[in-house]
Amino acid sequence: MYAGSSSLGRVDPARLGPYVALLIAIKCLRSLGLFLAYDILNVVHLVIFVFIIKLGSAVVLIPLQRPFTSGKRLSKRQWIRVLRHSFVGTLITLLWIFGLTLCGPVRSIVLYEHSEVVVSAVVAALFTNRGGGPARTRGAFMFVVAILSLLLFDSDLQPTNSDHPEGVHKSAITHIFYSAISWLGVSDHKGGVMLLVVLLFTNVAYKNTSKKLSVDVGGAKRLHALSTLLSAAMLCPWAIFHLFIHESRIESWMSLLIPITAIILVLFIIDYYVESVSVNRLEIFKTARYSAYALFTSGLVLSYLWYSPPKNGSIGEIGVARNMEHAVSGGVIFSAVLFIFATKILGNPVSKSSKGSLVGYTSAGLPLYNFTGDALQRTSQSVMTIGKSILKQIFEASDSRQIFYYLCINLAFTFVELLYGVWTNSLGLISDGFHMLFDCTALVVGLTAAVMTHWKATRMFSYGFGRLEILSGFVNGLFLVVISWFVFMAAVGRILDPPEVSTDKLLTVSVAGLLVNLVGIFVFSHAGHAHSHGGTSSHGHSHGGHGHGHGGHGHGGHGHGGHGHGHGGHGHGGGGHEGHADAAQNTNMQGVYLHVLADTMGSVGVIISSLLIQQFGLLIADPICSIFIAVMIFISVMPLLRDTAAILVQRIPVELEHCLSEGLTKVRLLEGVLGYRDQHFWRHSSDSVAGTLHVRVSSDASEQKIIQQVTAIFKEFGVTNFTVQVEKEEFFQHMSGLSATFDRMLEMTHQIQAIPSQDDLYDIKAV
Repeated sequence: MYAGSSSLGRVDPARLGPYVALLIAIKCLRSLGLFLAYDILNVVHLVIFVFIIKLGSAVVLIPLQRPFTSGKRLSKRQWIRVLRHSFVGTLITLLWIFGLTLCGPVRSIVLYEHSEVVVSAVVAALFTNRGGGPARTRGAFMFVVAILSLLLFDSDLQPTNSDHPEGVHKSAITHIFYSAISWLGVSDHKGGVMLLVVLLFTNVAYKNTSKKLSVDVGGAKRLHALSTLLSAAMLCPWAIFHLFIHESRIESWMSLLIPITAIILVLFIIDYYVESVSVNRLEIFKTARYSAYALFTSGLVLSYLWYSPPKNGSIGEIGVARNMEHAVSGGVIFSAVLFIFATKILGNPVSKSSKGSLVGYTSAGLPLYNFTGDALQRTSQSVMTIGKSILKQIFEASDSRQIFYYLCINLAFTFVELLYGVWTNSLGLISDGFHMLFDCTALVVGLTAAVMTHWKATRMFSYGFGRLEILSGFVNGLFLVVISWFVFMAAVGRILDPPEVSTDKLLTVSVAGLLVNLVGIFVFSHAGHAHSHGGTSSHGHSHGGHGHGHGGHGHGGHGHGGHGHGHGGHGHGGGGHEGHADAAQNTNMQGVYLHVLADTMGSVGVIISSLLIQQFGLLIADPICSIFIAVMIFISVMPLLRDTAAILVQRIPVELEHCLSEGLTKVRLLEGVLGYRDQHFWRHSSDSVAGTLHVRVSSDASEQKIIQQVTAIFKEFGVTNFTVQVEKEEFFQHMSGLSATFDRMLEMTHQIQAIPSQDDLYDIKAV
């Protein structure tokens, strides 16, 4: 339980208005103070500014709190802990103010001004099982997306100096920072965003770990006063060094006296005490929500009103035309909105479900409990737990494991290619990187289908999810057809007017891509081997014997149109058939293999065309190779589309046609069987064939014996999910007379007359 979440000191809800208004007003003034501090930092060195702030705060806090005279005397060990606490706090403050200079006030407010309860809720929802429910998981997801939007969609127009990008802040912190972001290859703004995000979580951890220390030294306010004084003492030598070494750009310190005093009072004194009172009077969760709403809203409003002047020693003014430095972008607004929604969700206490209450005992002496609905709700899993569960499902099957490994290799190469393209400003590398990223989507589709295929059947999906591998293969085949069509059309246009092709770095990237694709060819070679033999046959697949007869008396739900085929004279007596026909190959793996094969042919085509262009200047080689690749992709994908489409429309499996005809002939020859109708057979997945059959038997026949015999016949041919409906001759004639039309009655009469007598059947069997 967080401090302040209890009811001690709580004010009646009807009297909360003044406290809420005071909190909102102070948070709006805090936003204004941050804008003012940013302008002052244009002319005052970072270390000097933080020293003045800490010293001014200590001058106010020491008389107020009297940490040296109130409370018990601190031991040497406690002073060491307070000194360590002060050092870490000083470092966090320096880096926070440095992030303010990099990102500007509005971005600093949106990124850093979050309550510890909100950040702790984000961490709990993402990395523990105590997230508090799906709503808090969504809030944590919004929080992460808001941070990513500032990194990806925010464009900061802050001007930088090419010789000295750190501007006037010539210190060790800036040199270390710019060395780090230069190594990472990101801009100043992106580096500032990452710095503030890291500081946000570090500051929350720092505050949580300092709670025990505050109890040991006599309270949080006493610790805050001592820590502020020690911070000022630590920064004093460093500030004096910078004051005398670097040239000052300040025209008059007196002109900065009022702004700096206002910053000290608002940011570090009044805000601290008002927030402490709000936590005690309102509660920590309401304080977190109202503070975030006021800070983010006032920050966005001030960003449109505040004028950040050129670095000429003047301070910002309200109501003057805006400069474009650190201007608000769509990414900032989008992030602020997401942060507000995330705070609304995460800034609420976790509802505690009531436990069961003892209501009595059973006759056997066992206790009886009464549970409410909240106590029976399933708790939400964290993102880490869900991720571990997904990885476990991926590694359980060989096909999903292979796709996952190759997807990791492909993604690693994709991001390396994109980063290298951005670094070298190569449009070709960036384009090929996005092409590889598009190919990764096909692998993701295949991986999803491979995992879901092994899910168990549910009440709503009674057949399971095996059909997803067929659907995945069909979708991947359509993707390849679309790709080959666009490549073919673009190549035809280039043949008529061959453009100039820059082969710089193209050959190197193509060879690297070919090596990655060869790994995929090797991994999925089993799918390619089966596909080259037609795509619908595998070798030596063993069905585990799941045949079960759903039958007995009158299952009416399996008649699909009443075809009434006799198949009396087919008799495909293939003499020594090998148990059952081979099962179909996994079409999902075929689709993945064809994608890899298409990329491999593309890399080979690029290598050949690059060599021809470099050596002989044949610009037409590029479109010719592209046409050849497009045609080869189209030809190779057509068998996959044909096979998957046949399965999706529930065609009788091609490899089982003769076996099924032979099985139907055997059924007709069984003792007591008069005929059959409504035979339906279809492939559900690569290792599952389903079927239904209506069998008409004589009056004295044993239904269960007929079901077992018919099921065994088709199980021998690989029909693993088979349903037999047995119909007695009298029942068949009765139902036919009730529901059939005259034409249907005439047709059934002809069928009955065509059935040979029992004596003839016995004669045939004797022969």
